[in-house]
Order: sequence, then structure tokens, then C-alpha cells
Amino acid sequence: MIEPEPQSPEAPGNPAPEKAHPEEVRFLAGPQSRLGEFFRVLRIVWEFVRGFRTLHFVGPCVTVFGSARVVDDHRYYALARETGAELARSGFTVITGGGPGVMEAANRGAKEAGGRSVGVNIVLPHEQVTNPYLDVVLTFRYFFVRKVMLVKYSYAFIAMPGGYGTFDEIFEAATLIQTGKIKDFPLILMGVEFWTPLIDYMRTHLLPAGTIAEDDLSMLYMTDSPQEAASIIRDAAIRKFGLKYTEPVRRRKVLRE
Repeated sequence: MIEPEPQSPEAPGNPAPEKAHPEEVRFLAGPQSRLGEFFRVLRIVWEFVRGFRTLHFVGPCVTVFGSARVVDDHRYYALARETGAELARSGFTVITGGGPGVMEAANRGAKEAGGRSVGVNIVLPHEQVTNPYLDVVLTFRYFFVRKVMLVKYSYAFIAMPGGYGTFDEIFEAATLIQTGKIKDFPLILMGVEFWTPLIDYMRTHLLPAGTIAEDDLSMLYMTDSPQEAASIIRDAAIRKFGLKYTEPVRRRKVLRE
């Protein structure tokens, strides 16, 4: 049997690995000088402050996750675009990682439907270029700061098909729900065909092993319908969270907002 030659990282269909910002690499490389660590804390605090000040005014959000590698003629791009539009029509601001692929599609759908579109980008120079369908763009250096922003201002997560980053975000959200850090928070998996093997694995391996409970699976919704996803989120936001349609939060000149 002839073995196929392994692809190099630069081969077609296998994009070059993303590279983190050098500062984040240093941050995760163990103890540094005390002075350097002090200034790093200040940079991290400033990223949080900048994020809080900006996202405070964008309205109730729904976060959409998914692959940056999906092209615009793919069915998952079309599904994300329709989902973004449906969320916008329901009165939600669509927030994504701000990059291409599924993120672009969700932002594009929201923008085309007359809604607000936000991108919370990360410094990854070899991949993460912001898409052109954003009303508000924030770029962060640290992944964990970006994650906080995507959770803090959202009433729900929608996970489209994706890779490592999407799976990381799904399970982090599931852990926050499981541990009660966020309550009544819909976590919707869009793309039944894509996600069913994962749910089946959890049901046939994790449940029997006792590492999760049946209730942990019940927090996950699966659907191919943007209308159903929006309905689940509206129910959670209005009935469970008490969200009302009101005037947007007003900026205060004294705080230079």
C-alpha cells in the first residue's frame, strides 16, 4: 500500500499555522521580571477597561462562533449569514470574533438585515483579518480577555461548525453553565449533521463513565433552523432574563464615552 506524502503546513488546504503576538508568548512562558510583570498587568487591565467601555453600549448581544476557514459559497456560510440576519430581526446585536469565514457570514447577515454587528478580534497576523461587515471593532492581544468580552455581553452562544477554537469556546461556555457561573444561557449548535457525532460520543462515552450528567447534555440545543435558534434565544432573553425592548444606554460626557 502506498502511503500519501504528508502535507507541509504551507500546502493548499492546510494553511500556515497561526502565530500569537510575541507579548502573549512571553506572558505564557513562565515567571518574568517583576517590573515586566507589573506593566503586563497594566496592559491586561487596560484591555479589559477598553472592552468594557466599548461594549457597554452595543445592546443585548448573541455571540456566534465558527470556523474562519469556511468560504463564502459553502452551505455553512449561508447558514451563518441567515442566522445573523434572523438574530438582527429579533433585536439582538451579533458579536463574533470579527474574522473571516463563519464569523464574517454572521456579521454580514446582521448588517444586511439592518442590525448591529460587532467584531471582537484577536492579534493573529497570519489569519485574523477583520471582515468588512462590522459596526464596532475591538482588537485584543490576550485570548482570555477576548473570551470574557464574548461571554459578558451575550445572552446566548451559537456555535457553527468549526475547529479547535470553536470547540474550546463551546466547552468553556458549557462549563460556565454547568457550574452556575452563567444561568439559563442557551448554547445552540447549528448544523445537526456536523454536531451529531460529538453529541453521540458524549452520550455513549461520557455519560456511562459518569463524567457528565444527563442534565449537562440537556443544556445543548441542536438545530438547522435560524428561526428556531432565534426563538430559543428570545424566550431565554425575555422570559428568563427579563430583557425588554427599551432605548439604548446613553453615553455620559463626564466619563468621556
